[in-house]
Amino acid sequence: MAKIEVTSEVAGNVWKVQAKVGEVLAEEDVIMILESMKMEIPVEAPVAGKLVELLVAEEEGVDEDQVVAVIEN
Repeated sequence: MAKIEVTSEVAGNVWKVQAKVGEVLAEEDVIMILESMKMEIPVEAPVAGKLVELLVAEEEGVDEDQVVAVIEN
């Protein structure tokens, strides 16, 4: 099984985490929503698989290209 790192496309804050560790995700399922410049930006699963790690929490700041989650497929 491969581990796929999910990265943030923008710098911002984690507004809401929608997926839980252990959850099986389909490709393009929303893992979390970031807030950047008063816009909501969804972070989607790039592949189908099991969410094995969440590396950020709600209200935490993230940088562009920061790894925010890991999916195993």
